[in-house]
Amino acid sequence: MSDDSPASPTPETPAPGARERAAYIETAIQQAIRRGDFDDLPGAGKPIADLGPHHDPDWWIKRKIREEQLTGLGPPALTLRIEHAEFDARVDALTREDDVREYVADFNRRVVEARRQLQGGPPVVTPTRDVETEVAAWRQRRADAAAAASAAPPVEPRRRRRLFRR
Repeated sequence: MSDDSPASPTPETPAPGARERAAYIETAIQQAIRRGDFDDLPGAGKPIADLGPHHDPDWWIKRKIREEQLTGLGPPALTLRIEHAEFDARVDALTREDDVREYVADFNRRVVEARRQLQGGPPVVTPTRDVETEVAAWRQRRADAAAAASAAPPVEPRRRRRLFRR
């Protein structure tokens, strides 16, 4: 057991107060500085990226969401904008017309629900989608993809090379 760590509180010794904890932390930081633990850190001496001229208290979480490519997080107005931008690709991934209809209806329901919210946040400017128009566009894109696939010349399989030649 080392003497660097604070002793756990026992009935005889009371738990350290805020001043003792702050002093311990400050001592640990100063020792790490003297050892050089903070030397040559990435980004040392450079401004923090994406801060901009105005103060945004949530800058770090927005950057984390963007870097990690997390989805489904954030206010509904923003998530619906992203989903609207990727709408055709998401619909094209569906294979049945009933699934397309259900997805469009669910998307429209979520847009209307977000417009009715009173919680604040950015305004919802995402338009709703017409179910019949989207189904027709989905059918057309599927037909175009099928025609392009059948019109392309068949790819000849590569001949496999023998591992051991005679």
